[in-house]
Amino acid sequence: MAKLADALESDFVLPDVGRKYAAMLRAKRAAGAYNQFDSAEGFAAAVTSDLRAIHYDAHLKLLPPKTGGSGARREAIAPSNDSTIIASGWLAPGVAYISFSAFYGNEATISGLRSFVAEVKGARTLIIDARQHKGGGMDEMNVLFPELFAKKTALVDMDARMSVEQRLGDADSEPTLELISGPEGVTRRRHFVTPAAEPALAGAKVYLLTSHFSASAAEHMALALKRTHRAALIGETTRGAGNFGYPLSLGAGYSAFIPFGRTFDPDTDQGWEGIGVKPDVVTSADDALDEALKRSGVKSTSAIALANLR
Repeated sequence: MAKLADALESDFVLPDVGRKYAAMLRAKRAAGAYNQFDSAEGFAAAVTSDLRAIHYDAHLKLLPPKTGGSGARREAIAPSNDSTIIASGWLAPGVAYISFSAFYGNEATISGLRSFVAEVKGARTLIIDARQHKGGGMDEMNVLFPELFAKKTALVDMDARMSVEQRLGDADSEPTLELISGPEGVTRRRHFVTPAAEPALAGAKVYLLTSHFSASAAEHMALALKRTHRAALIGETTRGAGNFGYPLSLGAGYSAFIPFGRTFDPDTDQGWEGIGVKPDVVTSADDALDEALKRSGVKSTSAIALANLR
């Protein structure tokens, strides 16, 4: 608990909240509140619940042995190198479709995405399905977005604790993040997109399908496309896991995910932590693809379209 308390006090995205987390953990540890639990899972769940009672953050959690964590910019990535593209191809003439389970930036997914973009170049409609998207990083967005935009466009802003940025030292490796002026003690970067030489889908109407399960990097994509009016969001309000961070090993197999930054709309200064990204067209997740097909002029149902996917 001491290492977790120290990390939250020094690194949590909201300094005042980080200090409250640390004080609570130290007080409970001194009182013996965490001395006896039937399982590692029960102990981790109790600590997570206590933290979220102070201030809810969807990424902040204590993880028992043999589990992982996630965050929009850095995460403990699943060990599989398999593609996270669930399905892709043509749903109907001129209507392209791709669905993702996550953005892990692995070669299989990036290669598959590039092949998809080449295959559907010139599509009149693109449907991006993020209803099962559980998060990840920005690599896939940085491949897809240049094919969607006709001019350089600011997407979202990202603030991080400067002390953590300096210690981790990898943010400057992101070519699509531009350093801009920010508050004292905060490193502020703007995520922007520069179009490809010949954007394959700049003329396409874009629909992004969302669910309550869509989280983290899926929400980053959703906010970026919504605030730039590049896509219409159809479905449900997303999960609300907005603050990015890093995994911290605590010993004995335990780890925690420590959020040290936030992503937000530069026009409103509002992110999606705890509230999610609201769709433009509200419908159930199950009906979102049917709605997108209807708006694309396709008369078949989603079940038929997916069965005929090629």
